[in-house]
Amino acid sequence: MTTIRNEVLYRLYFVLALLVVVAGLIFAKAVQISVMEGEYWKGRAEEKYVQFRKLEADRGNILSSDGSLLATSLPYFDVAFDPNSSGMLESDFNQYVDSLAYCLATFIDPTFTPGAYRDLLIQKRLEGAQYLSIKKDVNFEQIKLIRDFPLFNMGQFKGGLIVMPKFRRERPFGLLAHRTIGYVREGIAPVGLEGKYDDVLRGEAGQQMMMRVAEDIWKPMEDLAKIEPKSGKDILTTIDIDIQDVTEEALFRAVDRHRAEYGVAIVMEVETGAIRAISNIGRTPEGHLWETYNYAIGSATEPGSTFKLASMLALLETGYVDLDDSIEIDGGHVTFYKDEMVDAYPHNIDTTTVQHVFEMSSNVGMAKLVQRYFGDSKKEEKFIEYLKEFNLHLKTGIEVDGEAAPYIKEAFDASNGWSGTTLPWMSTGYEVMLTPLQMLNFYNAVANDGQMVKPYLVSEVREYGNTVDRFPPTVIKRRIASKRSIEKVQFLLEQVVLNGTAKKLKTDKYNFAGKTGTAQVNYKRLNDKTHVGGYQASFAGYFPAENPKYSCIVLISEPKSFGQYGAEVALPVFREIADQIFATKLELQTPINIGPKPELVKNQLPDYHIGDRKEMEYLLKTFDIKYQGDPESPMVLLRAESDTLSLLTYTLSKKRIPNVVGMGLQDALFVLENLGLRVEISSSCGRVIQQSVKPGTPVRGQTLYLRLG
Repeated sequence: MTTIRNEVLYRLYFVLALLVVVAGLIFAKAVQISVMEGEYWKGRAEEKYVQFRKLEADRGNILSSDGSLLATSLPYFDVAFDPNSSGMLESDFNQYVDSLAYCLATFIDPTFTPGAYRDLLIQKRLEGAQYLSIKKDVNFEQIKLIRDFPLFNMGQFKGGLIVMPKFRRERPFGLLAHRTIGYVREGIAPVGLEGKYDDVLRGEAGQQMMMRVAEDIWKPMEDLAKIEPKSGKDILTTIDIDIQDVTEEALFRAVDRHRAEYGVAIVMEVETGAIRAISNIGRTPEGHLWETYNYAIGSATEPGSTFKLASMLALLETGYVDLDDSIEIDGGHVTFYKDEMVDAYPHNIDTTTVQHVFEMSSNVGMAKLVQRYFGDSKKEEKFIEYLKEFNLHLKTGIEVDGEAAPYIKEAFDASNGWSGTTLPWMSTGYEVMLTPLQMLNFYNAVANDGQMVKPYLVSEVREYGNTVDRFPPTVIKRRIASKRSIEKVQFLLEQVVLNGTAKKLKTDKYNFAGKTGTAQVNYKRLNDKTHVGGYQASFAGYFPAENPKYSCIVLISEPKSFGQYGAEVALPVFREIADQIFATKLELQTPINIGPKPELVKNQLPDYHIGDRKEMEYLLKTFDIKYQGDPESPMVLLRAESDTLSLLTYTLSKKRIPNVVGMGLQDALFVLENLGLRVEISSSCGRVIQQSVKPGTPVRGQTLYLRLG
């Protein structure tokens, strides 16, 4: 019995000892946490509920060349209420809660009645709540109103008003230059100017001590710990709003009309390299048109016939080729090492001049010329050297990220597919790759008398309206070729418009120069034929031809309707852009008062115009046009005799239909409708050139049809 009792006691002593050891360990750990590591764990606890939080800075603006806003940040606010704010007095809450509830229910959230809102505010105060959301995404005008509400007008600590500012990026001109302006979004690679100049635009974030009152809800604490954010700087771009708008509209219509995959249009200032417009219109997977990708900068393709300008310039630089030299083009068919090359349009021309080869964009003629003067194994490398002299192997260095590298094969490099057919195909724009901007930069250098400038999109960085950094035009190369050669290719580009592939769209309002281009895309050269997956139409040029101000390239990829060649698809877009720019930019106009005033003769004078006497006299005097006669009748007739204008009395009968031929529409309607006659017109502008009822016919309430012209 004693043995059993001792065994039980031993077990109890063991358990007791074990409990003492465990208690000792717990006590030791408690001492370690509370004393030795106390500050650390206290900091971790505070860090979880109280910490400095980032305050977003006001992002800088992106401006057009005239200072218009392309992208800006508008302030918005999340508004909340702390009914138990540390500085709020019970008496203030009780005094203003009714009127505050009325204002909130009336102006902010009409789904509540004032009484219901009052009950909510009182309930939250009794519960000890420190955060009650009032409204999110409040604009600047609304926040001004809210700050004046009773109780709220006492501020954050006495009135419990919590205002958390944030900024939303807005584009006043909508999708204008969408891809070029770009964006910066979390988790996505930055795009465009927003991405490239993010460090300039974003400013410096501020800090404020905040307390967490709920999951992902932080309430600002005392203002003394606040570090104000610093606003970002503005960037002034080279984009011209008017030119950009015209360019986008013209390109959009063309891509839509031709059912193309995408289109590109760029307008650049010749002398400086300033990009005045850049547009990319592509198709979404659903088939909608959108600026999906910056093809102008990021997509290098085989350019086709626009590259013939580089081939011709290289030929002229040798000194062995002149424009009136002859070349056999064999009816537009030739074979190089079993590969057949044909001209785009069928013809029966056997021999023609170098100039005509360029004007008609003959693939065969250009390839045979290049093969003749560079086809020798000792000279093929020289052709590549000329292309490098033109900087066609280098990127332009445009500020926007993502510029594709050009691809120019090295001579005899078998790893890059150099073969016996490479040179003739390169001469016509195949087996080379260039972006539209890189090709335009080359054409711009030709327009600029051989001087190549760097294309650029940003001219200044501004802070509070003051310029803090300026980016002037940069000359990349003083001369890409000899003056003689440049003048000859300038002449050729003008002849393309006057007599060549672009002649159908020449205009007598101004002169422009350029080159059409059509390239096969997604093609495969088979043993007996070439399978073509589509076409790329382009036109590159500049205007006015005699004193170039703007250069422009248009590229339409894979048009499927209403044509496929550069002259049919891309050139009309170039013309539309050029027409609009020429019509709106005064610096392109020739003042009509330059030179001696011409002596007017009868066929240059207004004749047989009928209208209101006072208006007629006002116009003649305004334009300082001499006339004779001083009739007193309300309506007058303006007649030209020799070199003299005369104002004559014009009498209207009230019983017979008058002769209104020569009147403006306004006067004709006034006269005829006062006689009780109905009038129908063929158009809404011009002067009356024909009337349906003969003058002198008795008035019987007839309907007159007027044709204007």
